[in-house]
Amino acid sequence: MKIVFIIDQVYLHGGIERVLSIKANYFASKKENQVYILTSEQKNKEACYQFDSAITFKDLGVNYDRRRSYFHPVNLQKLPGHIKKTKSIIKSIKPDVVVVCSHSADTYFVPFIVKSVPKVKEFHYSKFIEEGKRKNPSFFKKMFFKYADYVESKYDKLVILNKDESNYYKSNNTEVIPNPLTFYPESTSNLSSSTIITAGRIAHVKGYDILIDIWKIIAETNTDWRLHIFGDGEPNYVQQLQDKINKEGLQDNVVLKGSTSDIKGEMLKSSIFVMTSHNECFPLVLLEAQACGLPIVSFDCPYGPRNIIDQDTGVLIPVYDNKAFASSLIQLMNNKERMKEMGNNARENSAKYQLQSIMNLWEDMFNGLITNS
Repeated sequence: MKIVFIIDQVYLHGGIERVLSIKANYFASKKENQVYILTSEQKNKEACYQFDSAITFKDLGVNYDRRRSYFHPVNLQKLPGHIKKTKSIIKSIKPDVVVVCSHSADTYFVPFIVKSVPKVKEFHYSKFIEEGKRKNPSFFKKMFFKYADYVESKYDKLVILNKDESNYYKSNNTEVIPNPLTFYPESTSNLSSSTIITAGRIAHVKGYDILIDIWKIIAETNTDWRLHIFGDGEPNYVQQLQDKINKEGLQDNVVLKGSTSDIKGEMLKSSIFVMTSHNECFPLVLLEAQACGLPIVSFDCPYGPRNIIDQDTGVLIPVYDNKAFASSLIQLMNNKERMKEMGNNARENSAKYQLQSIMNLWEDMFNGLITNS
């Protein structure tokens, strides 16, 4: 089977890039497969995750100005070349299936080129974020959403990460395939440390500013516990968070740790995982925390956490109820038996998302598309 994965780049740390490396490596490990990764702006940089040496990389060198909209004239003038190069490479490879991974410019033209090849679009974000904009759109937004819905209907399959997301799609071509676990360690955390961990892109959507407010409540009675925040992001925003930590006098207990290549090791040294995102789709990091045996306290944001966490594996808090979050977290911090019980249940739940189980779903979908093409 020849598979082409399309993504903007693989040099920046991120969930999409990480999951792509897992899927691509799985398919490349089978001798009967040929795997290609087609990028539009790799800029001669090294991949940030490990990719199998059997995978063929091809970069188009489109290099959009990411500070501007794809509809800006500076970027629009690059679009014809992007389409032409993508079409040419797909024709030369003659793949059995094409998968568009990231939500970049190619999302909107790939279904219309080399139509004989089945096309799949992955969605790694929640369409909940469009809900408000769709209710009272400007003329431009109305036309854009209409076109986006049309484009989505032209893909052979839209892969979404949880069943709740299907409610946001106009077409009936959705397929639910969760992200696979990136690791499943032989041992789990002993939950003996006084460290709480969170990890993800340092961005407003992750709600780390809210988490600092929550920690201020916790620090009033639990000065021996520490919060470690792993991830990187836009430097100015990272500095804003650090300034907030300093202003609240929490610098001894709340630490921005930056990115790490060993999130598994850091989780195994921690006792609880927390998440305060405004919205999520299917946060892989929660499964990773569960695989390490960590109980989780998270906002019940649309719509990912509720598809992973239940009352046996963690606590879901109404969004933005900081007091309830702090109270539930303190209760868990002070109840080692409950922590261990939840951690054991979390580990058991995560086992359902091990690599082979999830990749069987991808293989079945690909084989069905190829048979019907």
